[in-house]
This record gives sequence, structure tokens and C-alpha cells, in this order.
Amino acid sequence: MNRLLPFIGFMLLVGLFGFGIWWNTQHDPNAIPTPLLNKPAPEFNLPKLYEPAQKVSKADLLGKPYLLNVFASWCIECGVEHPVLSAAAPTLGVQLVGYNYKDPPADAKNWLAKHGNPYALLIADEPGNTAIDFGVYGAPESFLIDAKGVIRYKHIGPITPEVMAKELKPAIAAMLKEAQ
Repeated sequence: MNRLLPFIGFMLLVGLFGFGIWWNTQHDPNAIPTPLLNKPAPEFNLPKLYEPAQKVSKADLLGKPYLLNVFASWCIECGVEHPVLSAAAPTLGVQLVGYNYKDPPADAKNWLAKHGNPYALLIADEPGNTAIDFGVYGAPESFLIDAKGVIRYKHIGPITPEVMAKELKPAIAAMLKEAQ
């Protein structure tokens, strides 16, 4: 019996290792679930980037669906996603709203002047307080919000051409179809 114990222990470890491999093939290990999916977006009242005396609230955006894109001038991956968003913005089917996150306004404006501005509306959250309510981990992140203010899709990380084609555009199409 003493000779069998190491073998049984080894077989248990092999079984656990095999289960771990199987589990990772069934689930995306990089996916971070959001508890806000299919729930109302948090309330906010943030200044416009170029007109800080004017505020934009969640209520102001109700009635039309939009893609809220969290970006910052200090964000390297935002530079990867920016050309994709710029190219897709005119045909996206929803308004593209830029959410400048933890960024001095002057830095954000310089970054947009250099890279272009695909956003229909730009809001700023320099302290990052509202981002906490959205569950933002960092930039870039994007939230697809329907006309009723409900979050229908969230993407963490840069929107690449593949993400645009395989995830975001189908999510937009499904949301718009559901709204009809």
C-alpha cells in the first residue's frame, strides 16, 4: 500500500492538470466579466473636453445608442485602437462618444490633434471617479449602450479589426435589430 500512495498522488495531480487544460479550452482566460452587462449604465455628469463649463449626463445621451470609448493620451494601446475607431466611426451605426480617462485636458487635446478626432462627443473624467462606477480597469475599454441607457456589450483592451468585425459590429447589429 505504501508503494501505491505516490502513484495515486501522481495520478491526482495529472487529473487536476488535465481538468485545468480542459477548463481553459472551454472559457476565455482573459475575459473579465462585468456585472453591468444588460443593466443600466451608471449615472454621470461630466464636463465636455473642449468646453468644460458644459456638462454631459447619462440623461443627455438617452434616446440614441452609443459606443462609449474610454481612452487617454498616456495609454499605449489606445494608439493601437484609434485608427480602427477612426476608420469605423462613420459606418458604425451608433454615435461614438470619447471618454477621456485620468488625463489632463491639455494632454488629451494634443493627443487628439496629433491622431485625429473620430468622436461625435468628448467627455472628460480627469479624477477617474465616474470610471469606478463603470468598473473601468484601465484604458482602453468600450461600452455599447442602447437608447434606454442599458449596457449591451463591454470590451476591455484595444478594439482591433478582428474585434470590430467579430464582436462589436455584430453586437451593434443585434442591439439595433432588437430595438426595432
